[in-house]
Amino acid sequence: MKDIQRAETTDQRMSQSRYSELKQMLDERRREIQAEVQGKMRGVREEGTWGGKLNEVLDAVESAEADIQEDIEFALVQMKSETLNKIHDALMRLEQGDYGYCFDCGEEIAEKRLRALPFAVRCKDCEEARENAQQRERQIAARRGASSLFLDM
Repeated sequence: MKDIQRAETTDQRMSQSRYSELKQMLDERRREIQAEVQGKMRGVREEGTWGGKLNEVLDAVESAEADIQEDIEFALVQMKSETLNKIHDALMRLEQGDYGYCFDCGEEIAEKRLRALPFAVRCKDCEEARENAQQRERQIAARRGASSLFLDM
C-alpha cells in the first residue's frame, strides 16, 4: 500500500514538474511574441504620427514596394496574433490538464516537439498521418477538378 502511495506521489511530483516547465515555456513564448507585436504596433503608430515618409516624394515603384512591405508587416503581425491565440489555448489546456497530450492518440507529446511548437496538439506520428491524409484529399480533389474540365469540353 505504501509503495502505491509513494508511486502516486512520485507521479504527481513529476507531473507538477512537467506542468511548471511547460507553463514557464508557454509564458516566456507569449511574452516574447507580445513584445514583438507591441513593438510593431508602436512603430506603426509612430510612423503614422510623425508622417514617416510623408515629406518624401515616392515614385510608383517605391510606392508599390512600400505597400508590399506594409502588407508583409501586417501579415506578420496577424500571424503573431494567431500564435498568441494558440498559446492562450495551450495555457487553457495546461490548466485543464490536457496540454502535452495528443488529441488523436492521447499519448504524451514529446518535449522536443513542444519546445519547438509549444501549441502542438498532436504527437509527431499523428500529425504526419493527418498531413498525409490531407495531402491525399487534395490530390483526389485536384484529379476530380482536372477530370471535370474534360467533361465540360
